[in-house]
Amino acid sequence: MAAPAATNPPAVPAGATTPSANNGTATGANAAVEGELQQLRDLLEAQQAEIAALKERLNGTATPNSAVGSPTTSGAQSGNATVLPSGNGTANLTVPTQQSAEARSGEAEGKLSFRIGGADFAPGGFVDFSNYWRSTNVGSGFGTSFNTIPFNNTSAGGLTEDHVTAVNSRLSLKVTSHVAGGDVLGYVETDFNGNQPTNLLINRNGATLRLRLFLADYRRGSWEILGGQDWTMLTPDRVGIAALPADLFTTLDIDANNGVGLVSARQAQVRLVYHPTEYWAMGVSVENPDQYTGTALTFPSAFNPATGTTYTNQVDQGTGTSSPAYFPDIIAKITRDQLVRGNDWHFEVAGLLTSDKLYTPAAVAGVGATQAKTGGGIAANIDLALTHKFHVIANSFWSDGGGRYIYALGPNFVVAQDPASLNFVPSLVHAGSGLAGFEYQATRKFQWFAYYGGAYFGRDFSIDPATGKPVGYGYTGSANSENRAIQEISTGFTHSFWKSENYGALQLINQISWVTRAPWYVAPATATTPGAPKNANAAVVYVDLRYVIP
Repeated sequence: MAAPAATNPPAVPAGATTPSANNGTATGANAAVEGELQQLRDLLEAQQAEIAALKERLNGTATPNSAVGSPTTSGAQSGNATVLPSGNGTANLTVPTQQSAEARSGEAEGKLSFRIGGADFAPGGFVDFSNYWRSTNVGSGFGTSFNTIPFNNTSAGGLTEDHVTAVNSRLSLKVTSHVAGGDVLGYVETDFNGNQPTNLLINRNGATLRLRLFLADYRRGSWEILGGQDWTMLTPDRVGIAALPADLFTTLDIDANNGVGLVSARQAQVRLVYHPTEYWAMGVSVENPDQYTGTALTFPSAFNPATGTTYTNQVDQGTGTSSPAYFPDIIAKITRDQLVRGNDWHFEVAGLLTSDKLYTPAAVAGVGATQAKTGGGIAANIDLALTHKFHVIANSFWSDGGGRYIYALGPNFVVAQDPASLNFVPSLVHAGSGLAGFEYQATRKFQWFAYYGGAYFGRDFSIDPATGKPVGYGYTGSANSENRAIQEISTGFTHSFWKSENYGALQLINQISWVTRAPWYVAPATATTPGAPKNANAAVVYVDLRYVIP
């Protein structure tokens, strides 16, 4: 057999190392491949370290300086985070980035989220098993009616109330997508704490499903527009001008009426928000108005006669669904978020423009006429993360005609009658409120909170031309339901037994409150009638076992 032909070795490029057949040294090409592999190993290790840091931040174990990013103020931009419904028992305790929104909600996107076409759907909510006890029989259901706390010398004041219920359970659905170069967010939230049937507690306990929020939000670049039913823009924010409830401050109280002193409402609106920088937000909102007076006042006899035609259909006494309105409420807000040692300090100011209008028929004044009054209010709020575990909050509000925004604890206005023209005239009631407190994430599983809040309603009365007696709100001899001041101090905790991205979370939530209300006038004792106490007081205790839907 012929021997194989000899071959010449390949040429070695200048500067290259000639391989040795004896020691097995890698060729130049192999060395280059080995270098690339080492670079890939280093990159993989860096990515694993970054993922570990993000997991620590989501679990609430990151140090204050480990937070990164800048505050986000767009509801649409936070669309990648699962957001628990409002009143979720968790607080914004880290820098309000997209990641921290997930931490506040308690869960990142889990197995329940799904995609249809170009949209992501994320169901949410929680199931509540709640017990609430009050030292007096307020009789207002799961939410405490702070303005009707009974006096202890009445039958309601002499009885306690204790109920077990699931009405605070909540369902939500969030839909996010990217459309026309912008981010779209849709959100709907419901619970079972609405208009309840009269036989609710007899046997079936058939609580009614009700609408809480239903909105669509679109953000493109620096501009954002929202339409639907959302929390009013007067509601204090935790970060920016928030579209979703997780970034609002509505207290961590489990009480469905939150706390005394909070300024808030859920109502239909259209709002436009401009984000000039990552830290500033400016918005204006046009919202549904309401000519609210409530029942705790006295009308002129011509406005609400004992017999004959009544004109109270011009106002909402707490049961009206179709009372007239002059023009929508207009709310403007400016917010600033500042990172201080890696924690967010949130500042905001807001203004309210509102109006009320009354009609006097010819049957009363000889000639039909209308009278209108325009009022307003101003709010200033802060939410400061002193550390990534400890927040301090302070809210304030003062208004001329904005009483209904203080959780409808007092009237927007009273009805006066001009003694010369006999025209009905709206007279705006001065009203103000404040709330301050702290929220402390003591451990990964245990959070403690405490607040003090108060509300004040000014006296506003006139003389009825027909009877010569005072009418309005807060005059000497008025009903003891016409409140001057209402105050509440509350504290509580949220303890998470366990939490899983795939299976949700199990929490125990507790709240203890002391509420006191002071009317403008309390009738003194007589020879036959004992006098009522100066104030009405109530202790309130909530214990809630909650399963959070993943």
